[in-house]
Formats: sequence, structure tokens, C-alpha cells
Amino acid sequence: METRKYEITYIIRPDIEESAKSELVDRFDKILADNGATIADSKDWSTRRFAYPIAKYTEGTYHVVNLTTDSDQALNEFDRLAKFSDDILRHMIVKLDA
Repeated sequence: METRKYEITYIIRPDIEESAKSELVDRFDKILADNGATIADSKDWSTRRFAYPIAKYTEGTYHVVNLTTDSDQALNEFDRLAKFSDDILRHMIVKLDA
């Protein structure tokens, strides 16, 4: 299977402590890496105000991860665990053009 590039953007709730946010980001980066993805970049984008409330929050910290993988296993596992996490308000996985 050929290697594809993806971008994952997820929104972290704004009232999380900085140390807990770092642990959350590290945990999800490790989930991706352990399932065969190669992370090119993982960084906070910014804290932004929402157009409408999400889970009673009006703003959140956006985090962007750029990665490459040759299987869907890492993406599926990230998607599954992000849905269960109370600290991640929303997430989106986008396949980038080569």
C-alpha cells in the first residue's frame, strides 16, 4: 500500500491545565506512532472562538498534526479514542494531496 499524507486537526477544551494538555497531545501522538504513522509535525495552532457553543464551550485550542501512513490503522485508532476523550471537543482527519 502506498504512503499517504494526512492532517489531523482537533480542538482541546480551553479549561484544561497546560500539563494535562501536553500529556493529552503526547498520548495521541503516541497512539498514532504506535499504529504505524510517522508524525512530521504536531503543534498548537491557536485558541479560537467558536461560531456556536460546543459542549457549552465558546472557545478551544486547535492542535494540528501532519503525518504519513500506509494503512488506516493509526487513523482509525485515533478516531476511535478521540470520540471517547472528554478533553477533545471535535476532530477532523483530512487526506492531503501528494
